[in-house]
Amino acid sequence: MRKPKRPQGMPSREQILDFIATSDQPAGKREIARAFGLVGADKIALKALLKDMADEGLIDSAPGRAFHKMGGVPKVTVLRVVDVDEDGQAWAVPERWEADTAAPKLRVRERKRQSALGVGDRILARTEEAGKGWIAHPMKKLARGEELMLGVLHQEGERWFLQGVEKRERLDFPVSDRGEAQAGDLVLAEKAGRPPRITARVVERLGDPFEARSFSLIAIHRHGIPHAFKEEVLEEAARVAKLPLNPPRNGEGDHAQHGGGGPEPRTAGGPPPPPGFARRSPSPSRGGSEREDLRHLPIVAIDPVDARDHDDAVWAEATDEGWNAIVAIADVSFYVRPGSQLDREARRRGNSVYFPDRVVPMLPETLSADVCSLKQGVDRAALACHLTIGKDGQLKAWRFSRAVVRIAANIAYENAQAAIDGAEQTVDPDLVERALKPLWACWAALAKARSKREPLELDLPERRVVLDEMGRIMSVAPRERLDAHRLIEDFMIAANVAAAKALEAKKAPVMYRDHEPPSREKLVALKDYLKTFDIEFALGQVIRPATFNRIIERVGEADFRPQVMEQILRSQTQAYYGPDNKGHFGLALGSYAHFTSPIRRYADLIVHRSLVGAYGLGPAVKETALTPAEGEAMELIGESISQLERRAMEAERETIDRYVAAYLSERVGEVLETRITGVQPFGFFATVEGLGGDGLVPVSTLGAEYFRYDEKMQTLTGEDSETAFAPGQRLKLRLAEANPVTGSLRFELPDAPASRGEPRRRDRERPGKRRGRPANIRHRSRR
Repeated sequence: MRKPKRPQGMPSREQILDFIATSDQPAGKREIARAFGLVGADKIALKALLKDMADEGLIDSAPGRAFHKMGGVPKVTVLRVVDVDEDGQAWAVPERWEADTAAPKLRVRERKRQSALGVGDRILARTEEAGKGWIAHPMKKLARGEELMLGVLHQEGERWFLQGVEKRERLDFPVSDRGEAQAGDLVLAEKAGRPPRITARVVERLGDPFEARSFSLIAIHRHGIPHAFKEEVLEEAARVAKLPLNPPRNGEGDHAQHGGGGPEPRTAGGPPPPPGFARRSPSPSRGGSEREDLRHLPIVAIDPVDARDHDDAVWAEATDEGWNAIVAIADVSFYVRPGSQLDREARRRGNSVYFPDRVVPMLPETLSADVCSLKQGVDRAALACHLTIGKDGQLKAWRFSRAVVRIAANIAYENAQAAIDGAEQTVDPDLVERALKPLWACWAALAKARSKREPLELDLPERRVVLDEMGRIMSVAPRERLDAHRLIEDFMIAANVAAAKALEAKKAPVMYRDHEPPSREKLVALKDYLKTFDIEFALGQVIRPATFNRIIERVGEADFRPQVMEQILRSQTQAYYGPDNKGHFGLALGSYAHFTSPIRRYADLIVHRSLVGAYGLGPAVKETALTPAEGEAMELIGESISQLERRAMEAERETIDRYVAAYLSERVGEVLETRITGVQPFGFFATVEGLGGDGLVPVSTLGAEYFRYDEKMQTLTGEDSETAFAPGQRLKLRLAEANPVTGSLRFELPDAPASRGEPRRRDRERPGKRRGRPANIRHRSRR
């Protein structure tokens, strides 16, 4: 079959991507040049273009310098076998995978007369995309590799086993070599062999799994979260940290700076400018290469008491028409520039991940915790959102500028609230009058507008783990929700809306934070669920956030109120990032982007770059603006950072569950106040009031009588006693087991025979006796 004739001359990015995707052989620079008839200087230009595309995340290079689309698999590559199912089908992943997305699993089509592949085997394979998946055709078996598992080592008699760290892990793998590790150690182990003889060999001892610091370490390893920066990234961070806030002029920045008009900030007074810095306030129609000086304003940063970084700070003053306000955000785009090592690493991470004992930052601490962090009393680069707010709380106008700020104070939420409430003063009284009271007055207007908008209001408490200086758990409790939290939230929402609308006005690329309305399938499920509580929910109505708020109001203070709110939350779609505006259903907003946290979210950094380019915000406009290639790749970037956000959320949630289990492990045997969160045929789940963490009450522990499961009503009912267990029901349960390694809990009724937390004999089947299970893998009961 003849190949289609390609246009000759320098190809576009789209043409290169098309060629790479359709080529039947590895496509390197030589093959691309030949396909488009490039010679001489054009080859040099092609090399530069390919490097730009790699820096922009559009393509990646495989061994041998062949290219493939970022997120795809090279035509020929090295794969590692990670699973072999009971039918002998092997599955493999690329050994080298540096894309932001999760590595794909390839189905290995083994050749006849080829020795069977086992977990850990490495192969050189030709790959092809088939439908929505990938197929690998082995070419050569390579030297043995390793598939690492995270688990806890334990001994039974003379034999050693590796227990996985996941709640649903039901298999213990026999250990062939434990190295220096001892019973109870958290270890990384190499998984080897094929069914029915899979074993584990310990390759690294990580320490005591019951140490508080190990809980986040488990999540980091389990989810593959990058937690160490390469030396070249750290060196670049140290280098850019020394950039002057206002570089010498280079003739750039003569562009319109304003979006939607707005107030002119005051410029009188304040400290003397730093060397090389000229105080100025740009005119409403012209930009400039210098930063706007906002150091004279009492801008304050209000954050959690344990905040590791400070992205945002706020200021407000009253006017005859309403309010002028400024939301000042760390100018990360000035330091992290497109295509740099820092940029590529930030995109690979997507966001910072926050654990009780540590943060895995998106940016090196030189930037995230120091140079970019808005700290009290030091000059910092900021991207300022100037807002004009009416007395009704509506946004009337906005503009953006690059500025220098000097934060008047870093204040904890609790201290800011106490100052406003007139409690014990920990904030300078003068600052309360000049900064906090105007902010609270402006927020009263914003809150009025929010109430009129009626966004989704779900009061689901966030758990906070408090550690002492040694990393030991002091307490686990719901995080208190104060007006100070709501104030900052509403100012941030206003700035995020302004950022989206300002970019729309310039028809510039926007990385929207999209939240679509619930699907009909989820609404049907919610309707069926609410019917169990005799709550009617009409599917034919126009669904708005207020629709769900009315349901919560009807529930009132009933025992099942938290359960209904959780079910409403499950009915919602998952928010994501993308270049197409789908609106934000939960916030009841038509246009919404994330602008306020560029230290910890890559999406915000993209929005900053787009604003810089669209409005010519100096200094260093050309070097720090969104590139055309980034604009073209917005959909790909959005998909990647959405996946990475979900990974971070899951890791953070699992870690909190482990901390809760560790905190409760000292209370095993006690009777606790709990609430039923779910009912299944095999038992029901309950959570400790005020702490969280789901634990199972197996139906086998409920007594000798038979319990009937009603799927429609989601209840378990005893046939003799008619005792019923239903979601939302509060009851006392004895904590039978708390496993900090997996984060799982197990409960029993108070009058049930006390359990020692060990699986019953019938759950510990003899090896090899149950069909379909590898003979030397021991089965564990679910805990």
